[in-house]
Amino acid sequence: MGQCYYNETIGFFYNNSGKELSSHWRPKDLVVVALGLTVSVLVLLTNLLVIAAIASNRRFHQPIYYLLGNLAAADLFAGVAYLFLMFHTGPRTARLSLQGWFVRQGLLDTSLTASVATLLAIAVERHRSVMAVQLHSRLPPGRVIMLIVGVWVAALGLGLLPAHSWHCLCALDRCSRMAPLLSRSYLAVWALSSLLVFLLMVAVYTRIFFYVRRRVQRMAEHVSCHPRYRETTLNLVKTVVIILGAFVVCWTPGQVVLLLDGLGCKSCNVLAVEKYFLLLAEANSLVNAAVYSCRDAEMRRTFRRLLCCRCLRPSTHESVRYTASTPTGTGIRIMLPENGHSLMDSTL
Repeated sequence: MGQCYYNETIGFFYNNSGKELSSHWRPKDLVVVALGLTVSVLVLLTNLLVIAAIASNRRFHQPIYYLLGNLAAADLFAGVAYLFLMFHTGPRTARLSLQGWFVRQGLLDTSLTASVATLLAIAVERHRSVMAVQLHSRLPPGRVIMLIVGVWVAALGLGLLPAHSWHCLCALDRCSRMAPLLSRSYLAVWALSSLLVFLLMVAVYTRIFFYVRRRVQRMAEHVSCHPRYRETTLNLVKTVVIILGAFVVCWTPGQVVLLLDGLGCKSCNVLAVEKYFLLLAEANSLVNAAVYSCRDAEMRRTFRRLLCCRCLRPSTHESVRYTASTPTGTGIRIMLPENGHSLMDSTL
């Protein structure tokens, strides 16, 4: 092991990596901070609303909604982490201690990892539920709790490792350009892990889509000219496209630059776009609330009651209607036939 530089300043590592450390507020810095503060506040308010809705409505006290609540909690944490970054960026970066820099980076890594891992956990649970043709209420609570614990163990592991071992304080030639105190291998592993999560989500939702399409086709054979067959299939396609499309748009740019930096691409100008791509990844915490929660009709009704201080009371008719079905996690209810006779509710 070479010489270690635990007593050096932040500026020493930034100069070593070739990343500019500004001494004053530049127009670019002000734009990034203004956009970042706006996104952070929206992320905080939106996900607080989702958590409040799940906590206040007993109809959401079901295992699958615990996962949606965990997603909102992870995204809320991401909003806090990014808000912390906005107050410790620009010229303020140079005043950070090494420990303070690792705290700033660790908050981001932990929260974003928890958010991405929860997206995969939701996909896995939707796959299990759809394949078993089960209602949300029949999901084993213990299984969901284990998934949530696993998500946060993985997130904390990735978030804490750089400060304790996966840094470049003792190997300056391995320092990344985007995060000058972190090893390039850490950035590469983080990017590849996110890519793996996306590929798994594609596989899971593709399997769900083809399975549900086959079941709906069988239903159409037993119920001639079923009016909702084409609508159900199109809604399912739209939901899958929205889920995967949102992930691709928000995460792919950041994953690409992380991977390029992690692989040591000297000719790639990753520093020119890194702040904007990180902001785009943070915006995914806002998009998640819209994709996974706001498309649920019952969730929207709960939002309206909360925002109106419960001035809109649920009617008896709504309560009775709800008991006949189960709300969907992403706003689409797919009625699947069992042997062509009774219908069972399964959701994506």
